[in-house]
Amino acid sequence: MTFGARLVESMQRRGPLCAGIDPHPGLIRDWGLSPDAGGLEKFALTAVEGLAPHVPVVKPQSAFYERFGSAGIAVLERVIVEARAAGALVLLDVKRGDIGSTSQAYADAYLDPSSPLACDAITATPYLGFGSLDPMIESALAHGAGLFVLALTSNPEGASVQRARTAEGGTVAGSVLAQLRTLNAGVTPLGSLGAVVGATVGETGEDLAINGPLLAPGIGAQGGTPETVRRVFGEQARHVLPSSSRELLAAGPSVTALAAAARRTTEAYAELR
Repeated sequence: MTFGARLVESMQRRGPLCAGIDPHPGLIRDWGLSPDAGGLEKFALTAVEGLAPHVPVVKPQSAFYERFGSAGIAVLERVIVEARAAGALVLLDVKRGDIGSTSQAYADAYLDPSSPLACDAITATPYLGFGSLDPMIESALAHGAGLFVLALTSNPEGASVQRARTAEGGTVAGSVLAQLRTLNAGVTPLGSLGAVVGATVGETGEDLAINGPLLAPGIGAQGGTPETVRRVFGEQARHVLPSSSRELLAAGPSVTALAAAARRTTEAYAELR
């Protein structure tokens, strides 16, 4: 199955929620764990146990693992394996973007099933030119994986680039969305190439109908709600994957409390479907 088809099936069974597994230093401390690779491992695997059986997608943020060096990457590998074993798809938040052979190397690292870091999808940045993503796009489609391309992020700095006007008169974000729409055209039940559009960006003025999934970070602790998602995405809300990390993880370290937080948030966003 394509990633898009697997995502649709998983969301139908488990609802729309994407659970971020982001071992932020402050959260590790709040859980009473040591600020080292051992604490990272306990935090991350507890989060997997509490969240992965209940959501369609988990999203580890790679940087929080990379900061511990090889020991952190080893934990990330276990997170990917154990989250998949629990039935969740794994979207690795790496925001990679480069050109030529380097872009291909990133694709090999994260999208090739033979890699120890292989996952179901990754995030990518198109700001070296959308064509720079070709190796990742081609690898994703060849391996039944997915790609989520930054389009309209909720951080205030993003607007200076993403809402800038191109020579053709549209915005940079609009150009990214248009190219994803073209690549996903005619794919059923949903394309495998998605866009990242923040849950709190407000009125975009853009056509978000890309026939692909729409990752919406920023719900919960960052202010996103079902109402803001409906305002931002309109009719495309049915394709939205709302993403929460800090608010869910604040329920830890209790596995039971993490699971309850996931179910509660899923229920709040179920009507988007």
